[in-house]
Amino acid sequence: MKATAEAGVHIFGVRHLSPGGAKHLLEYLNELQPTAVLIEGPSDATDEIRHLTHRSTKPPVAILAFTEDLPVRTALWPLAVYSPEYQGMKWARDNGAEAAFIDLPSSVILSLQDVMRREGTFSKGEVKPEAEETGEPSTEEAEQQESVYSRIARLAGEHDYDMYWERNYEHNANAGAYRAAILSFSSEMRLLSESREQLEQPKEHAYNALREAYMRRQIRETIAAGHAPDKIVVICGAYHASALADLSDVLADKELAGLPSRSTKLTLMPYSYYKLSTMSGYGAGNGAPHYFEMMWETMAAGRPEELAHLYLSTVAGYLRSSGTNRSTAEVIEAVRLAESLAALHGGSAPTLRDLRDAAQTLLGHGDLSVIADALVRVDVGTAIGHLADGVSQTPIQDDLNRLLKRYKLEKYKSTVASELPLDLRENRRVSSEEAAYLDLHRSILFHRLKLLGITFAKNRPSGQDAATWAEYWIIQWSPEVEIQVVESTLLGETIEVAAAYMLREKLQACRSIAEASLLIRIACECGMTAQMEEASRVLQGLAADSRDVAGIAAAARELATIIGFGDIRKVDTVPLIPLLEELFRRGCLFLLDASGCNDEAAGQMIVAMNELNAISLDHSETVDEALWLQELLHLSERDDRNPRLSGFACAILMERGAISADAVASEVSRRLSPGIPADLGAGWFEGLSMRNRYGLLSRMSLWEQLNEYINALEEEEFKRALVFLRRAFGTFSPREKTMISELLGELWGVDTEQAAEILTGELKEEEAKMLDDLNDFDFGDL
Repeated sequence: MKATAEAGVHIFGVRHLSPGGAKHLLEYLNELQPTAVLIEGPSDATDEIRHLTHRSTKPPVAILAFTEDLPVRTALWPLAVYSPEYQGMKWARDNGAEAAFIDLPSSVILSLQDVMRREGTFSKGEVKPEAEETGEPSTEEAEQQESVYSRIARLAGEHDYDMYWERNYEHNANAGAYRAAILSFSSEMRLLSESREQLEQPKEHAYNALREAYMRRQIRETIAAGHAPDKIVVICGAYHASALADLSDVLADKELAGLPSRSTKLTLMPYSYYKLSTMSGYGAGNGAPHYFEMMWETMAAGRPEELAHLYLSTVAGYLRSSGTNRSTAEVIEAVRLAESLAALHGGSAPTLRDLRDAAQTLLGHGDLSVIADALVRVDVGTAIGHLADGVSQTPIQDDLNRLLKRYKLEKYKSTVASELPLDLRENRRVSSEEAAYLDLHRSILFHRLKLLGITFAKNRPSGQDAATWAEYWIIQWSPEVEIQVVESTLLGETIEVAAAYMLREKLQACRSIAEASLLIRIACECGMTAQMEEASRVLQGLAADSRDVAGIAAAARELATIIGFGDIRKVDTVPLIPLLEELFRRGCLFLLDASGCNDEAAGQMIVAMNELNAISLDHSETVDEALWLQELLHLSERDDRNPRLSGFACAILMERGAISADAVASEVSRRLSPGIPADLGAGWFEGLSMRNRYGLLSRMSLWEQLNEYINALEEEEFKRALVFLRRAFGTFSPREKTMISELLGELWGVDTEQAAEILTGELKEEEAKMLDDLNDFDFGDL
């Protein structure tokens, strides 16, 4: 017997996020009392329906399919409380009917879409299969098919297609007319688009034809299982409604067996209204998911006429909470204006655009910026869904939820960003050890999530130097975070195991000592002692062959930092001390060789010297401080090294009292003497002036020698020196420049205020241009 919709199977076409469609569907189900409700969705997710309709489940939620091997591919089927599919599932649960998904299984969908992605049919990013099923344009389609959808809106006298749809379908109170109209509309739209799709997107057309053949097969199998055709209701995207009317052309067993497939798993995840909205780029979404929830609530309460009052009073409430007061009378007038705008278009109720226009006119007093924030909150909302504990979760999701509960972080599972400062020190005011180190445990969890690329918590500078005990985090949940958690299930079944696996992979790929030292710090922050030891061995092996002083210094700085906050994090850092000693020793021994570099590389060397010097001060009982001072002295005396670095070494020695005043005076005299090339003398002074400024300012003899040196330079030599001197003095503070002007005022025999005016005054335009030109001048041509 030919099984057709005419033989009794009832097809109900919907828009995926349609409160009007959900309302009419429930009325239709109550009237027919079917024994089977078949829903467009991945057939292997049928077992998830019991979790989706669980009493504790709170939409928005989504079915998430993901591949079990790399590269990870995902597909999403989101549901709002007003999704017709969700309400159909709930009706089946409450009325003892069978509910099942009938689309291709996720293993086939992801495999087919992987092929189509490689061939350029799909854009990159996770796939949201509903985008092409709604009977409405996705973002890309709207651009390509602008003439079709814009013409519909224009002929209907509406501003855009969404406004047309809402006025004619969401606010359509006639149940029979709604179903007939949407089936007719989708059939006509399919005729318009099908021929074009076959020519321009043949793979997309074949993909939809394959899905429809599979859904027809599933419907026929339901009939064969004993359900009377007239007791079956099929809920599908409006685009597919006419294609499912004739059940004769189904996918054969051989064709089904020949479909490509990737091993996949399914889970449920909380979703958010932002992700459901078109603002996030979701093709099958709408611009105002929270507004449509309000519409659903008024429909479910039997008072749809109250939507305008609820919407505008909620906008006014947000305005009042932000300090912009609006009266009840203004809200009432806004409702009247919205209803009048709807009447002008022949509508029975205001659309979202009518309400927004009324809000801008009466509540914003004509200024959209006044109400913009309130409109976003009311239109889109910040809601995020909820699943019952343990409901259809992957092990790593269960583990994270357990940790969030254990560390009192559940309240931060919100789409609204929250600030969370952490104090890693022991809290002595509580009794249990876990409570005493609650913030430390939170920090370890956040760092593990960060390592896994799970963006739930983002670290911000705490304001504490070196961040030994204080951390500052911004916490925000999103559907993307849930997907990131699920994707990490390939690395391990718990957050700790997955983080350990990720760190081990990074260590195996590590090729530089700077990277290895950073991984030691990450392991410490993640509370992973075994990985710290492994990273230390990797660093030691890499350091044995390295002569890169900048890299060695950076690695030593990381180790010094870790050793410094080891006690706070309850991590044994004693094994790191010999490694710090070794790195510091290598940095000292290769300092002289590395200083024979050009001026550009000297910048990195100055950073390295600062780091090594800080380590020698902070860890003087551990590292070889005498070796450091000895190598600095050798560098300060050398004429064949970069002059900035020689001058900088001399500045460090002066600051630490490791060089006598007579030795400094002798070196200044030698470096700033006639016959010494200007770039070498002035470059050395630049390095000298980079530290211990007040020590330099107290030495009048130095400024006398600098003054004599500059006066003795020929014009071209002076131009050379000017570049280095300008760079040196450019870093001095205004107070320091004033002190210099006082010193030079004495030398020049002029008033100190006059000297200060000359030195600190603004350059004339031609002077500034001349100096800029000198910066780019190739002195090798002289």
